Amino acid sequence: MNRYTAILCLFFPLCIQAQEQASPETEQQLENITEGLEDAETTDDGWWQHLEYRKKDPLNLNTAAASDLTELQLLSALQVHHFMDYRNVLGRLISIYELQSVPGWDIPLIKKLLPYITVTEPVFTKEKLLKRINNGNHFLIMRYSRVMEKAKGYLVKDSSHSAYSGDPMRLMFRYKYQYKNLLQYGLTISKDAGEPLFKKATGFDFYSFHFLARNIGVVKALALGDYTINMGQGLIHWQGLAFGKGAAVMNIKKQAPALRPYNASGAFYFHRGAAVTVEKNKWQGTAFLSLRKSDAKINPDPVNGEDFISSIHTSGYHRTQSERTDRQSLHQLAYGASLVHRQRHWYAGLNMLQYHFNKRIQKEDDPYNLYALKGKDNGNYSIDYGFTLRNMHAFGEFAADNRFNKAAINGILISVHPKADLSLLHRSISKSYQAFYGNAFTVNTTVSNEQGLFAGLSLRPAPAWNINLYADVYRFPWLKYRTDAPSYGRDYFVQLSCKPSKQTEMYTRYRSRRKAINQKTETNAMNEVITFFNRSWRTQINHQVNKTFSIRQRFELLWYTPEQENPEKGFLAFFDVFYKPPRSSVSLNMRLQFFESDSYNSRLYAYENDVLYYYAVPVFYDKGSRYYINTRYKLNKYMSVWLKWGQLIYSNKSSIGSGLDEINGNKKSEIRMLLSATF
Repeated sequence: MNRYTAILCLFFPLCIQAQEQASPETEQQLENITEGLEDAETTDDGWWQHLEYRKKDPLNLNTAAASDLTELQLLSALQVHHFMDYRNVLGRLISIYELQSVPGWDIPLIKKLLPYITVTEPVFTKEKLLKRINNGNHFLIMRYSRVMEKAKGYLVKDSSHSAYSGDPMRLMFRYKYQYKNLLQYGLTISKDAGEPLFKKATGFDFYSFHFLARNIGVVKALALGDYTINMGQGLIHWQGLAFGKGAAVMNIKKQAPALRPYNASGAFYFHRGAAVTVEKNKWQGTAFLSLRKSDAKINPDPVNGEDFISSIHTSGYHRTQSERTDRQSLHQLAYGASLVHRQRHWYAGLNMLQYHFNKRIQKEDDPYNLYALKGKDNGNYSIDYGFTLRNMHAFGEFAADNRFNKAAINGILISVHPKADLSLLHRSISKSYQAFYGNAFTVNTTVSNEQGLFAGLSLRPAPAWNINLYADVYRFPWLKYRTDAPSYGRDYFVQLSCKPSKQTEMYTRYRSRRKAINQKTETNAMNEVITFFNRSWRTQINHQVNKTFSIRQRFELLWYTPEQENPEKGFLAFFDVFYKPPRSSVSLNMRLQFFESDSYNSRLYAYENDVLYYYAVPVFYDKGSRYYINTRYKLNKYMSVWLKWGQLIYSNKSSIGSGLDEINGNKKSEIRMLLSATF
């Protein structure tokens, strides 16, 4: 069968319109990375912005580089390699339907990519400077949100100044100019709820400026202002969005450009200064210099007479007097570089970075902090690699800090059969290894004190059926937060997905986790470390009723079983309706949700659709219900308005939250509005 015949044979199965809402795999990944964080919300929406940009300017697969494909974060390293090999052998693609001939690319994957890719004849033109400056688009975003009920922090007024100094409004303003993927600059300003605005403050709480130019001769990227740096597999440095364990068991390798602009409202995970990436032949080098300030707790040292930093704050909140006192108290000078050599089937890279602080870091005197980051200086160095051999892709990183503590991650992706893929990842990170901006494939929130082995398997027994499963076994050689002894854990996961018709897709999954945690006892002054099991079962169904309506349903049960304690249960169910008439200026989605759990230990999480470039994965426990309505109205070709109203209602509470965030009553209502303009 020749190439053209194959395209015709593959045409009809692919003629299904992809949905704009996040895929179930993406939703699960976002839910997974927020576990352990209450009411986790987006701070870095760079990935969402990139996908939205690709909807307007789809990636031409006939000219796309491997880095362009990985930037989508929808493809595994093996899938990217198979595509590049296919194009190198057969030349330019004739039709989008030809993608089904690429090894490892199936219809569900292609449908997920369709909004962001295209296949056209390559057009090579020299992009002059004036064209880049004058022919781009201007993007304007204004977002407002607030909780309608006032928390205690807005009501308490006393001499300690513990009350919030601002109003409950959350505001964000963003301007961005962009010409294709070649020139981008803009400004982001924001304030959180409780922070003052033009009162006891100089305007907004957070300001961020970015400038990025690409493909200027040998200069692949040049950044000024705020930007993010990603290196290797995150052992020494990773500031972008990083997915971990989930149903996409073949996407365990971290893939992202080394240098990206930063225009989000988060106040911690970025650099401020200048950075450049240059590329010549098979070599690519990135260097950066950053000088910025971070929030930190300052403690006096009566012995040495020198102040030191006991903790570093990442929230960016400046609501109370104490939070404002800690504001920008830590000065950070950072610089680093990476050098990568790439061939068709392999690459190898060298990475280094150094940090210098104005004050000595000395964490609180707890046993689990014995090996924590300390001093005024810190450095990290690593070697990372990747190579592909037929249907196998291997990757990894070997790292050390400036005290010669070591860390390593090595993984492999194998297509063992046209209908079966296997992934393996091993990590070994010393208990004394420290990386200030590390973000690797770990269970720990910090890259330290962990050894583990992950194994994943993806099976496609039939065109409409997928089975994804993994097992992750790990141990912590030293103490960790809330665990006063060396411990180990296990994580098992299995998910069955099927698409019984063009209109319906569903998945059901089971997950079992074993961990250790401190348990206070009445007879012993020291905490007792106990083992607990967390098991959950979830089923979700998505159904396209017609061209206008689609629905989504989820049912989830959770069992929390601690040693020598009473077991607990959790339950969550929701029903979503999506309304999007073809060629209509109005679209909306609604959710009705019920939940019940015995305590915070048996909590559950649920991804929520929201306004543009925003998402939230709230945590739910105790007993209650939730509903929200999220709508978009397209005013004209250039402007759109989003509006979300949601309410959380508890049936067994007279107050919500704690401390200054406590709300008197059983309801928590939130409104969010966003205006976007393109011109």
